[in-house]
Amino acid sequence: MSDAIRTEMIQLLPRLRAFGRSLTGVQDQADDLVQQTVEKGLRNIDSYRPGTRLDSWLFRIMRNTWIDGHRARRPTVTLDDVDIISPLIGEDGRYVTETRLYLAQVRQAMDRLPEDQRTVLMLVCVEGLSYREVAHALEIPEGTVMSRLSRGRLALATLLDTVPRPQAQSRAQTQGLTR
Repeated sequence: MSDAIRTEMIQLLPRLRAFGRSLTGVQDQADDLVQQTVEKGLRNIDSYRPGTRLDSWLFRIMRNTWIDGHRARRPTVTLDDVDIISPLIGEDGRYVTETRLYLAQVRQAMDRLPEDQRTVLMLVCVEGLSYREVAHALEIPEGTVMSRLSRGRLALATLLDTVPRPQAQSRAQTQGLTR
């Protein structure tokens, strides 16, 4: 294995952790998934084609590993993330608290999305992959990526209650509250 691939793999660890968190919903399981992914990637490095996207290759390995593990195990009880309780010294406590509460709401909403929508949302919106790269990583057509992304964004906005409600707008208009 070349030093360049090794360095790139190390640089991808934070992105792999984030994607693993989106799949598992819990950081400690995500860390285990990252370890399994990197282990499989290193073991099968001969199947990686230099010149292609290493991140897409590892995301595919991670997703397949998660699916295999998810099918094999029974539901487990997990503890909430401990990082939420980290010290707030030197920071605006109100801002940090509000941000973390909103992040917790977003995580809960993401966890409620179907796995296929959640996966596409994470890869496109968080990881910044193109539709083509996501389609390649998940082995699905680009059109499927776009429709899952659209449905996932709308469902997430609805769960977070950020979609304008037509009824509320028409009530405001009928009461003369808008121009």
